[in-house]
Amino acid sequence: MATMSMIQALNSALDVKLSQDPDVLIFGEDVGYFGGVFRVTEGLQRKHGEKRCFDTPISEGGIIATAIGMGAYGLRPVAEIQFADYILPAFDQLVSEAARLRYRSGGEFWAPITVRAPYGGGIFGGQTHSQSPEALFAHVTGLCTVIPSNPYDAKGLLIAAIESNDPVIFLEPKRIYNGPFDGHHDRQVKTWATHPLSDVPEGHYVVPLGKAATVREGRAVTVLAYGTMVHVANAAIEEAGIDAELIDLRSIVPLDVETIVASVTKTGRCVIVHEASRFAGFGSELSALVQERCFFHLKSPIRRVTGWDTPYPHAFEWDYFPGPARVAKALKQAMED
Repeated sequence: MATMSMIQALNSALDVKLSQDPDVLIFGEDVGYFGGVFRVTEGLQRKHGEKRCFDTPISEGGIIATAIGMGAYGLRPVAEIQFADYILPAFDQLVSEAARLRYRSGGEFWAPITVRAPYGGGIFGGQTHSQSPEALFAHVTGLCTVIPSNPYDAKGLLIAAIESNDPVIFLEPKRIYNGPFDGHHDRQVKTWATHPLSDVPEGHYVVPLGKAATVREGRAVTVLAYGTMVHVANAAIEEAGIDAELIDLRSIVPLDVETIVASVTKTGRCVIVHEASRFAGFGSELSALVQERCFFHLKSPIRRVTGWDTPYPHAFEWDYFPGPARVAKALKQAMED
């Protein structure tokens, strides 16, 4: 075991798969010699060579198209999009090709590709480096969408994604990349400096896709979250002093419906937290699912705590960012109804 940040855990996952499987290779903008903007791929080109870890032009559509072609011919490419905000030029390749290839070919070809992308706010990235596009991918049949909240899960989920025969969008929360929060210029977030480091095995292990984790058990209200918002929600539960059950979804497609339904059936209340904009965000699907399957157990309306329906504002980042105070308020309202 070693104590790792999420960056170190992701790097370890990539190193393990490059060492184990000659069909695995990594490419994207600046991932080779430079080791990636966030240093997730640092040292991998030096260890495994330029044919296994290499740089590409600034062409997201080309990066994903290349990955799809490689996957169809038996390789297991891991493509990095430098920021999730810039994945849209590749959206047609993901939707029309990667997600449809197995269906369209009657199972003759498939696209075992993993697309890594840093996502979300909390680093003063402004409107073009802070977005949370997970709902776009969740809507596309044939794509998996995975979002870890801690280093242990990040490594196990990334290995599972690379070994999957389905195309996986692997979104990495930038806010919790580097371990403990320092609270600098961070009015709301400095109160939940929860030290997202984990003891992580150095070898191979898998965290299965589609299986949620119960972060804390409770009987009064269920909180559904993923990524950075798991830490926010945990701090909010402490602040509110409520016996809440916190579920870390870990992947939104496939979704662990069984765990969600069991928890809300037990508590009778549900608060959903995500950083993306509210309208048509993934919380809408979660709310509909809970309403359809747990209606006769609900004691209060389902509540959503989300980002605003605006571009991500640089000047008002900590007002947009759903902090513990907003989540705690929703928890208290759920208990008062």
